[in-house]
Amino acid sequence: MKLIIAIVQDEDSSRLISHLMNDGFSATKLATTGGFLRAGNTTLLIGVEDDKLQNVMNIIEKVCRSRKQIAAQPPTISGVSGVYSPYPIEVMVGGATVFVLTVDQFVKL
Repeated sequence: MKLIIAIVQDEDSSRLISHLMNDGFSATKLATTGGFLRAGNTTLLIGVEDDKLQNVMNIIEKVCRSRKQIAAQPPTISGVSGVYSPYPIEVMVGGATVFVLTVDQFVKL
């Protein structure tokens, strides 16, 4: 059995959960916050049998696409004091960060 930890942008989370549920997968949703843009994101915990892992990965890849977004107030560059750009910048957002862990034991009480 595998535990998939998928960190996705809030904008993608509802659609991802719907796609997972339509294909018979369940997920636990955790509200989390990202570091770079300090934007909200969602962490999903998904338990699957080994032979279903690729199905879930395909759904995540299909739903969570990277895209460009304008950051109105970009974060200051860490380690460099006094650097600030008053102009909006274009950044890549979306996609997913996925961790896959082997589960030795699963108990549902």
